[in-house]
Amino acid sequence: MKNILIIFLSCLVIIACDNKQEVGSVNPEQWDKRAVGYKLGDSLSTGETYLAVYSQIYGMTDQRTHDLTATISMRNTNRYDSVFIIKSEYFNTKGDLIRSYFDKPIYLGPMETVEIIINKIDREGGTGGNFMFEWKTKHTSNEPLFECVMISTSGQQGISFTTQGIKLK
Repeated sequence: MKNILIIFLSCLVIIACDNKQEVGSVNPEQWDKRAVGYKLGDSLSTGETYLAVYSQIYGMTDQRTHDLTATISMRNTNRYDSVFIIKSEYFNTKGDLIRSYFDKPIYLGPMETVEIIINKIDREGGTGGNFMFEWKTKHTSNEPLFECVMISTSGQQGISFTTQGIKLK
């Protein structure tokens, strides 16, 4: 009986180890559904926004880090107009491109928020990860807002903080 229990538990461990966890919970199909099906005109205002995103932060010493889950929000602050996100790129601490999230411009409807999730197990960004966004709006529209909420919990301890995007041009 004891051997059967050991074999059963061993099988469970093997199965559990074989399951791959996603590093991001945004399905690529989401971007296809949001793709702009026409060429965006030159009459739109363009801009670029930088957003700091931390996959990890230091704890106690520079030898110990805490992994974080990051929720990146792309927000349209317009009541009546859409905004267009041309590019969303994620870079690590060294400035290397980790991934681009879509290869066609996407739209955000009026007052809509679309999110990118960087799961806690995704440590690629490190302690100094960055996002760069390129976007377009009507000249009379508000610029999009980019924010990030980072959170981690362990036992009864928790940490959370936010960052806001900075318009570069």
